[in-house]
Amino acid sequence: MSPGRQLGLLWGAVAAALVALSPLAPRFAATLPPCLFKLLTGLPCPSCGATRAALDLARFDPAAAFAVSPLAAGGWTLLIAGGLVAGVASLARFEVPEPPNDLPRPLRWIVIGALLANWAYLIRTGA
Repeated sequence: MSPGRQLGLLWGAVAAALVALSPLAPRFAATLPPCLFKLLTGLPCPSCGATRAALDLARFDPAAAFAVSPLAAGGWTLLIAGGLVAGVASLARFEVPEPPNDLPRPLRWIVIGALLANWAYLIRTGA
């Protein structure tokens, strides 16, 4: 089996497992410690809200998820939707392209900008 198909099957299995286990998400989230960065500084860390966004998505409430943390909600959505599509494509014997080893410089700046913009949003909203 080609590496592209293996990647698609693995990604699809992870996405399917996340969907299947989503009813258990609130129970798992209750065991997580509070954000240490926020406890020490009073400011949300760049990833604050990711768990709450995942919990909102698990309850099929994308509006609440995107209000809590737009970048995290978008990432979770792409992870699950892309994984389900990649898994089905791999089962149908299509090749899933492997991710590049190195991002082009403009794309790196876009990613950094998105992370900083999301962090500014979290600070402004008091996440």
